[in-house]
Amino acid sequence: MPDNDLVEEQAPAQPTWSRAVVIGASLLAVLLLGATIGMLLTRSLADEPPPVPTAGSVEVGFAQDMSVHHLQAVTMANWARDHSTDPEVQQLAFDIIGTQTEQVGRMKGWLMIWDQPEQTTGAYMQWMTEPMAGHDHSGLTNTSPADGVVMPGMASSEELKKMRSLTGPALDVYFLQLVLRHHQGGTAMAQYAQDHSSYSVVKALTRSILVSQGAEMDLITQMLKTRNAQPLPTS
Repeated sequence: MPDNDLVEEQAPAQPTWSRAVVIGASLLAVLLLGATIGMLLTRSLADEPPPVPTAGSVEVGFAQDMSVHHLQAVTMANWARDHSTDPEVQQLAFDIIGTQTEQVGRMKGWLMIWDQPEQTTGAYMQWMTEPMAGHDHSGLTNTSPADGVVMPGMASSEELKKMRSLTGPALDVYFLQLVLRHHQGGTAMAQYAQDHSSYSVVKALTRSILVSQGAEMDLITQMLKTRNAQPLPTS
């Protein structure tokens, strides 16, 4: 008889799909948490000035466009998290997914309370009536989401396809380059909303975006430097 103390129980094999299910459920929970926070904060201020934002306002346009902008960052980060073998890149991707998914949920919560669609049905960036420092958005003023035109810093479909074709250090560098440019465009949009909105919950979120993405831009710049790579052009 074998010694019971030396017998090890064999752990049951974990289904191959379980990790994807857990990740998906976690992201959904974060998204719903953000939406709940957004709705609660908005309801708490519904009877206070300024009035609830309407279509065409900075607040509604920012929430609609920034949600689209954020979701592309989450898409890129999901790919890097699952395909990079660099722990530093994987951690950055994980942080982006968590932070920006929650923020998207918050903005979608606002739009629900404000009785506005989640995405604009007209042109991108119409809520920006003044030039945005460091970015020319004049080419976006007569374009709609259906035109496939991207907002400042967003990757094109060709760039996303290229990222997915890469592996190893080449993937890591290109992901970092795309995210840095993406953050540069996103923070410019957030700064515009910060400067032009008088709605307290919007200003609180834009401050959070400026702080978190500012710190990530510093980190990514250093990560590119240690990998002997340069940022992509912003224009």
